[in-house]
Amino acid sequence: MPAFPAGRHVLPRPDAAESAAAALDAREQREAFTPAGPVPPPRGAPNVVIVLVDDLGFGTSSAFGGPCAMPAADRLAADGLRYTRFHVTALCSPTRQALMTGRNHHSVGMGGTTEMATAAPGYNGFRPRSAATLAQILQGNGYSTAAFGKWHQTPPREISAVGPFDRWPTGEGFDTFYGFMGAEMNHWYPLLYEGTTPVEPTRRPEEGYHLTEDLVDHAVDWVRTQHTLTPDRPFFTYLALGAAHAPLHVGPEWRDRYRGRFDDGWDQQRERTLARQKELGVVPPDTELAPWAEGVPHWDELTDTQRKLGARFMETFAGFTEHADTQVGRFADALDELGVLDDTLFLYLLGDNGASGEGGIEGSTVEHRLGHGIVDDPEEMITHLDEIGGPSTYPIAPAGWALALNTPYQWTKQVASHLGGTRDGLIVRWPAGGASGGGLRHQYGHVIDVLPTVLDCAGIPAPFSVDGVTQQPIEGTSLRATLTGAAAPETHHTQYFEMCGNRGIYHEGWTAVTRHGVPWEMVPTGRRPFTADVWELYDLTTDWSQAHDLAARYPERLRALQDLFLVEAAKHRVFPLDDRVTERENPRLAGRIDLLGDRTSVTYRGGMRRFTEETTPNVKNRSHAVTADLEVPDEPASGVVIAQGGRFGGWALYFTDGCPAYVYNYFGLELFTVAATAVLPPGRHQVRLDFDYDGGGLGRGGTAVLTVDGEKQATGRVERTIPYYFSFDETLDVGVDLGTPVTDDYPALDNAFTGVIRTVRVDLAAAAELDGGLHQRVLRSQ
Repeated sequence: MPAFPAGRHVLPRPDAAESAAAALDAREQREAFTPAGPVPPPRGAPNVVIVLVDDLGFGTSSAFGGPCAMPAADRLAADGLRYTRFHVTALCSPTRQALMTGRNHHSVGMGGTTEMATAAPGYNGFRPRSAATLAQILQGNGYSTAAFGKWHQTPPREISAVGPFDRWPTGEGFDTFYGFMGAEMNHWYPLLYEGTTPVEPTRRPEEGYHLTEDLVDHAVDWVRTQHTLTPDRPFFTYLALGAAHAPLHVGPEWRDRYRGRFDDGWDQQRERTLARQKELGVVPPDTELAPWAEGVPHWDELTDTQRKLGARFMETFAGFTEHADTQVGRFADALDELGVLDDTLFLYLLGDNGASGEGGIEGSTVEHRLGHGIVDDPEEMITHLDEIGGPSTYPIAPAGWALALNTPYQWTKQVASHLGGTRDGLIVRWPAGGASGGGLRHQYGHVIDVLPTVLDCAGIPAPFSVDGVTQQPIEGTSLRATLTGAAAPETHHTQYFEMCGNRGIYHEGWTAVTRHGVPWEMVPTGRRPFTADVWELYDLTTDWSQAHDLAARYPERLRALQDLFLVEAAKHRVFPLDDRVTERENPRLAGRIDLLGDRTSVTYRGGMRRFTEETTPNVKNRSHAVTADLEVPDEPASGVVIAQGGRFGGWALYFTDGCPAYVYNYFGLELFTVAATAVLPPGRHQVRLDFDYDGGGLGRGGTAVLTVDGEKQATGRVERTIPYYFSFDETLDVGVDLGTPVTDDYPALDNAFTGVIRTVRVDLAAAAELDGGLHQRVLRSQ
């Protein structure tokens, strides 16, 4: 076992004692001042790059036999290694938290996404300080560190201008961050952060802007600058792309590369992919296709309209994926140009979970509808066929394609019980360390193995203490031996899985699994007790794809694995099980900490912006009022007073042609507008919107009343409202509507209010019954 300097076990290194003055006259001082800093990196420590692509699935990339051309992945695999039994957690935030900490996701509080956090210890969304991140460890050992793209690990209540910022990327070990904080982002109109400062792109879609290209531009610029200024320091770059998570946003020139390629459907694609996987050797020659998921139609059972739509959704997904990989290739080229690529431990994770089945049977041009149980009509969607992938849509593909993209395995994202949700391709390239030659590695691995593998390759021990906090044990194991040894013994023998109540346990070649829910049924329609779930048993030493359930043949082995799951689940804080999905995305329903607590009134000032949904008053499912104190200019006023959400769901109070108006956007399906007809004269005015919620349940309608200076100007009905969340990517803004516009009554981006906004106050009903009980109509008046 190598001997490590003592300073590597306690991070950051304590300040060294300064020597006393060595001279009476400063001109005679000979000792140079050496500031305390990180422990110098070990001699020969490699640069580290981790690229994570979102929602991909094992059978998606050309590198693993899939239909999506990924030239960079192909090139890196040809020069590196492909890992064929690498696993993730089945959902975004949990995989990322496990990746960064080397611990199982429940062990570090991330049993679901950050937006699904609850009060339970394994699900609260707060990384314990006893689980330092890979970035913190490398930073403390002399590495330069930077993260670009999707983060999705910070508690939503902390994503604001007041933080706290210790769970932002720059508080978790990264010197630099440029990207977005939540689950997904509009790739045409993103809202981004540089460090902890909100920023917007300097270009627009019509000027050629695309988020993936922007992220890679920043990553390339950072690496070049780092190499110029501190070439003696190794770097760690974490590049986590939003692709290919919904929304599937890509230019038509990329989508059209696949025109007609998927016209024969997902059943045929599964067959083609499996054949190609066997040719590549990423699955054994005797691998069978796992059973088709119940409830998903086969291609020949669809109507012509459904098939035409389905093909276009998949063309868009494939173009989006190829475009993203091409940008990864551009980043690898930049490393090569600097002469550092071969000295870089490059890990390319082709997915943080399986491909997403959250698009349901039909897919959708607006993803958030499906999260609320709304299914798009194919006959209506087909009228927007050529818009899919563009700025006017927010698309997600049908579940049938997710099943095909997870070939040869069963099920999809969220379903942690089956390999379709948890097995993704991993490419490792490090010629200087022996990971080269285009080989295959079939040893079992899990995302928690990444941290110990990187530390092992860099010659850095896991610290005992970080920032004065004793560290909990790392739960992953190093894969270092497999880099140079195709026959190296496995070190990861047991692994539990759980997500949204779907459960599984792997132990030395066998898996016992039980699927509790269906990924596209995210809104509660009834509840099945966990005790009613049926367990399946698979021998993965002879059945690579979980094609043959052996539960009836080996009941004693199944029982032993079920007991082992209970042991592992208790150890890693999996209990209590929670099968809620969309319901947990409303903080009041989830029962997690609410930043605003019991406050029923919040006052904003003009110019305040970029308030995420969990840092604003929760106006959903309750009566509320919005009161603006503003000054109208000499010319007729226009622009936004306050807006929350955007084109695909939200509300706004705004002016058009000098008249105030209120609009409620119901998922882009319906716009309910209440507008005054009288132009407000110049001067100071109070504009107020009262929303009287009908009550009697979630997502009901209400009456909107618009008043100016106490005089009623207009009234109207909002027949239905959004019950759980408006958006994962849009914000509440005062004096402007950033991102996409809630209504086309004002333009995107250039929609600032032309007058002066003094204050905007949001008042909530004094009490709101979210269980369908008494409707409270009393608003606080101030």
